[in-house]
Order: sequence, then structure tokens, then C-alpha cells
Amino acid sequence: MTDRSLEATALIPFSRLPLRELAMCAGALAALYFLPAALSDYWLRTLISVTALTVASLSVSVLFAQLGMVSLAQYGLLGVGGWFALRISHGLGVPFELALLTGGFAAALVGLVIGLPALRMRGLYLAIITLMMAGAIQVLISAFGFPDGGSGILGKSTGTRMMMARPFLAQNDEAYLRYAIVIAALCYLLVLLHVRGRPGRAWAMIRRSEVCALAGGVDITAYKVRAFALAGFLAGIAGGLLAGGVGQLDASAFSASQSIMLFALTIVGGAYSWFGPIIAGLLLRAFPALLNDFRVDGNIATMIFGLGLLHALITAPRGVAGQLADLVRTVRRLLRGKREAEP
Repeated sequence: MTDRSLEATALIPFSRLPLRELAMCAGALAALYFLPAALSDYWLRTLISVTALTVASLSVSVLFAQLGMVSLAQYGLLGVGGWFALRISHGLGVPFELALLTGGFAAALVGLVIGLPALRMRGLYLAIITLMMAGAIQVLISAFGFPDGGSGILGKSTGTRMMMARPFLAQNDEAYLRYAIVIAALCYLLVLLHVRGRPGRAWAMIRRSEVCALAGGVDITAYKVRAFALAGFLAGIAGGLLAGGVGQLDASAFSASQSIMLFALTIVGGAYSWFGPIIAGLLLRAFPALLNDFRVDGNIATMIFGLGLLHALITAPRGVAGQLADLVRTVRRLLRGKREAEP
């Protein structure tokens, strides 16, 4: 398979890397970086969760936009990453970065197992199987709980729960939010390197036609496994970031329904856009928090999300990010027409 034949198939919007979307993404990350100084503790913690869930949504986008694969287990993998990050942090007292990478690699291994059915099926059947695996992860986490500083393999204590140690340079919430944003930017860079490289071109060919990809010499099995491993790694990193932000994790927060919500809001935000995962992260955490700030039941957000998903599926397949891009193009066209009309 030649690079030229692969490049000819790389037609998925997510892989075109329009400068406008990259600029919007960079601007959003920069705004989040300089914003913490003006935020309350409540909103600092909220945006830490938003940043972690942005990375988790990015893992969904990698599979859906590049391969057309629907994985409903990504939030469960977030819990796997958080579990291993907590365990190695409490058990060995390693630096936060090593604990974060451990959680990422552990989730990548579980992601490989989840991705095995994708070698032979896709669509509804793959979605059902991954959802069942998310349910299995939920059962395991509920049964054993998250490590909280105790001894033994599970690290459970019967007394006071320990908080996960944060990075040396990010001890307070303000510094940790900036730290999490830098990690999220590195995750974007990791995906960018894959999409711009040979894996991205191979994924584009596989998405278009597996028969053509096979005829072109693409190792379909290897590239699908690589995509699930990458998505699992990103979800694990998100879990480690969330664990570091909160200090500990609650087993009840990782239900299979959250994986469905993560996928749905990734579609609403824009799975084919670099800016979409950021919108999804804001919808998952910042929007309910905003409703609570106005003393409105945050659960109403679920109803709004359902309407948003219907709107995205029927009239806006590129999600909110696509609509924003269309709005920007319309405004620029109007301004250009106005300037040309002026004498």
C-alpha cells in the first residue's frame, strides 16, 4: 500500500485538519488556561472535570470519525484508568505523571479486549457488545470499589480515605486546571500525529471500504486494534485526570448509562470536529453546573441533551461544532459581500 493511495482516501472531515477548527480549539484551550484566576473553587473543580471529559470524548471521536465504530464502553474505560492511577499512586507513591500513564496503558489494554469484536462486526452489534462490556466494568467497580489508600491488591481501607497526590507543580485547583489543560493538549497532539500519519490514512480507507482497504494492502486487524488501543489510552488518561482533580473516585459514577451519554454528547458536540470534544465536555459537566447555579435541577439537562441528539441526527450531523463553523462562514461571506458593495 503506497502513501499516495492512502492519501487519496483520507477524505473524512476529521482528518482534513482545517486551520479554522484548529484555531478554535487552540483558542478554547488558551481561554481555559488563563481563565482559572477569575473562577471560584466550584467552577475550578467543574472545569477540571470538563477537561478530563474532553479527553474522554476525544477517544469516542477517534473511533467514530476515523473508523465509523460505535463504542459505548469509553466511560467504563475512564473508570479503569482512574482505578489503576489511584492504585499505583497510593500503593507505590509514584509521581503523578507515572500514575497517569499507568492508568492510560491499563485502559488501553482493556480497550484492546473490547476492540476484539470489532474485527468481525460493527454497527448495532458492536454497540451492544461494547455496552455489555461497559456494564461488566460497572459491576466490577461496584463490587470492589476504588482504591483509597488501604493495603492489599484492591487498596481498600476501613478508615479514612486517602486523597490521590497531585503533581508537584499543581497542588491547588487553579494550577491543576492548567496542568489538566496541558495534558488535554498533548492528547490532541497524539491524535493529530496519528490522523496525519499512516494510521489516519489507513483508517480513512477502512472506513470507506474494508474490501478496498484489504485490496490496497492495509492490515485491517492491526489498524483497528491500534485505534481501540489509542481510544482506550485516551479514556484512561481522562480517568487519571479526573481522579487527580477529585482526589478519589466514586464507584456509582461509572454506570453504563454514562458511556451512552458520553457517546451521545460527542455526536451533539461534533464527532468529526476537533472542537467537538470540548463542546461535549462542557455539555457533560459545565451545563448541569450552570443550571445548578441558577437553582434549576441539573437533571433537566438530560432532557435537553435528548432533544439535542435528535436535532443532531436529523438536521445537524456535524453537531454544534459544524453549525458554529457554518455560522462563521456565513458571517464572513456577509462581511465580504458588504465590503465589495461599498464604493
